[in-house]
Amino acid sequence: MHLVLAAGLLEPASGLIVWKAIAFSILLFVLYKYAWGPITTSLKDREETIDNSIRRAEKALQEAKQIQAENDKARREAEREAQRILREARESAEELKEKEKAQMREEVQRMQEQARAEIEREKQGALQELRDEVADLAVQAASKIVKEDLDAPRQRKLVNDFIDDLPQN
Repeated sequence: MHLVLAAGLLEPASGLIVWKAIAFSILLFVLYKYAWGPITTSLKDREETIDNSIRRAEKALQEAKQIQAENDKARREAEREAQRILREARESAEELKEKEKAQMREEVQRMQEQARAEIEREKQGALQELRDEVADLAVQAASKIVKEDLDAPRQRKLVNDFIDDLPQN
């Protein structure tokens, strides 16, 4: 009997197959209507979201590369500008230094010329003073000689006395 029951389980029952097919079809319809549609819709939405995110990321990457290129360009320009400013500052400092040197040379030359002129004036004044002194001395000597009629020894004594009377400076 056991064999008969077991054999019945293995035999296909046509009514059961039809009911199983109908149940399976209903299950597929319900899954398609309530599960498969929302799942595929959500997968499509997720795929679109991922595509949009990838596009935005690529766009942001391109913008970042562009900004980096612009920053590099701006940095290079700033470095060139800084070099130009430094070069101009050095040139300006060198020009100022040369100008100061020229002014100093002119000032020294002017002072030397003033000193030479002052020395020349002092020299001319001293020479004039010396001439005046010599003239006075000559006049005094002549007046003494004229006042006395002298012989040679007396003239020598008179000149020696006159020399002794002269100031020692």
